[in-house]
Amino acid sequence: MLRRLLTLALVALPLFAAEKPAPPADLATPPADGVRAENGLVTRQLVAGTGTVKPNENHLLRMRYTVWKSDGTLVQHVGAGQTVQLPVSKMIPGWRQAVEQMVEGETRRAWIPAELTGKNTAMLIDTELVEIVERPAAPADVAAPPADAIVTSSGLAYKVLAPGAGKMKPERGDTVVVHYSGWTTDGRMFDSSVERGEPAEFPVDGVIRGWIEGLQLMVEGEKRRFWIPGKLAYGNDRTKPKEMQGMLVFDVELIDIR
Repeated sequence: MLRRLLTLALVALPLFAAEKPAPPADLATPPADGVRAENGLVTRQLVAGTGTVKPNENHLLRMRYTVWKSDGTLVQHVGAGQTVQLPVSKMIPGWRQAVEQMVEGETRRAWIPAELTGKNTAMLIDTELVEIVERPAAPADVAAPPADAIVTSSGLAYKVLAPGAGKMKPERGDTVVVHYSGWTTDGRMFDSSVERGEPAEFPVDGVIRGWIEGLQLMVEGEKRRFWIPGKLAYGNDRTKPKEMQGMLVFDVELIDIR
């Protein structure tokens, strides 16, 4: 796999002493004006948002947030100048329930009981919802290359989704920065830098053969869809699941050549 899948409900980030926030005064006792759910979750809006759409399980959320345990211990802090992108579906239950009430630009405080954290401890989370992002959907032509796809002599098929403004193409000795999403031919996404909210960087000759060939066809700013047959991917790698040994489909955006 190009990068491991994001599977954590909370992302561990370094805590910088200069930014370390103090626990709020109402950490242990939710205020009377908090919105109380039947399952024990309490939330309170701290800053009104400007958006109109609320998140659902198909969204990625770009956020800043601070997490405390109920005893005041600081767990995680993503402050000014930083953001983290997480899929709604990977968030702990109480946090997910809280952010699904929010819109872009909003900051909300959530008092989450232990049974909704999965951590055996109650938590308080302040969340600033910066942006709601649609998860990459499987292409309609994920099952097989369409008739207008170009097929190279190796069997690699591709379509240009968006032209790039660059002039140079990467070579095997170069390092590239890309955004990508990958699917099996049944439409199951198995990896995506877009979902992680962070481009991937790697040497051209350090990936599967289909990528090595495909990247060298692209220019900076370009987006392509590749249908990579198993022989150019993981077809001979018996450590991979069976569905990963066949054709794989990738949408790739070449951001930079280094």
